[in-house]
Amino acid sequence: MRLIAITEPYFYPGEGADIVRALTEGGFDRVHIRKPGATDAEIGRLLDDIDPSLYGRLSLHDCFGVAALRGIGGIHLNSRNPGTPAGWTGIVSRSIHSPEEIAGVSEDYAFLSPVFDSISKPGYRSRIDLASVGPLLNDRIYALGGVTRDRLYALEAAGFAGAAMLGAAWRATVDRKAFRLQFISHPGADGSVTGGVRRVLDGGCRWVQLRHKDASIDTLRDEGRVCRDLCSRYGATFIIDDHVELVRELHADGVHLGKNDMPVAEARRLLGPSVIIGATANTFDDIVRAVAEGADYIGLGPYRFTSTKANLSPILGLEGYDRIVGCCRSAGISVPIVAIGGIDDDDIGPVLRTGVSGIAISSSILRAPVPAEKTRQILELIDKNT
Repeated sequence: MRLIAITEPYFYPGEGADIVRALTEGGFDRVHIRKPGATDAEIGRLLDDIDPSLYGRLSLHDCFGVAALRGIGGIHLNSRNPGTPAGWTGIVSRSIHSPEEIAGVSEDYAFLSPVFDSISKPGYRSRIDLASVGPLLNDRIYALGGVTRDRLYALEAAGFAGAAMLGAAWRATVDRKAFRLQFISHPGADGSVTGGVRRVLDGGCRWVQLRHKDASIDTLRDEGRVCRDLCSRYGATFIIDDHVELVRELHADGVHLGKNDMPVAEARRLLGPSVIIGATANTFDDIVRAVAEGADYIGLGPYRFTSTKANLSPILGLEGYDRIVGCCRSAGISVPIVAIGGIDDDDIGPVLRTGVSGIAISSSILRAPVPAEKTRQILELIDKNT
């Protein structure tokens, strides 16, 4: 089955190298460069970072003049560029949105979308039934919309010639098993957070968020280096709270952004798609906004009052989690959600039964006589309730 990757709509550092990897190591036959509103110069700078020997396997959605000048292999027609330029001899593709349009496709290939509910556009739901569309398909029709690698077999069985991926082609994958217990660091008696991180990792936690409010940037940098090393040794996901500027320096897996921190969309443009970005939410509208801007997971809370957080949003309780998770299901939003804020052992079962994907804990572990053993007990409780 032929695979096509479609770029994120924004430019980001290192994107050219990502495109090269997609074509040489990622199993993709082509990459579509889709940058609405981009100038010829911006597209040209991106192409400068790509080996010209790969140009034939690229398609541009804009700047068709650049495509002709640089020897790009394909163009993709759209509302901004609806017609094939005079003299164009390369590949031409376009998008369609209903099975009835399949018979009218005369281009080299077309994307039929959305075949599944969109991952990147909350509320963009599929109306295509794979079983009924199969007899209409031909070797020019590619599936688009909500496509992930684990869905490729179903698409091939339905008769699609190939599939195109948007975010799934580039975005980091959240380790769902690690996600079930997230430890949020808090300074101990010595003023450092690293001792607590080491203990929870010893206990089996595999997701650590470095949070040390009011610490200097130098302190965070030093603690971050230790935490990065510890998480690497234990095979754990390492997330930094708030400080986007430290993510690349410390080789963190991602960043968690509070409601008053840098907007998710801005962080995504700075960090690119392969870095995990989490966002704090207190309402369903917060989640919709964060997912639309590119958040990979949501920290939803607070469940109840917690002494580790100042300026708390309204308390949610079980009723709030039930309501908001239900809204996410109805809207087709499937990003993992971690419950945060004052959660104790007795809360774990009821909170998980609301449908959240994990629990974030800090104080109840650190206050335990043996934090590593407490971590193991919490993981056992999570296992019993999932």
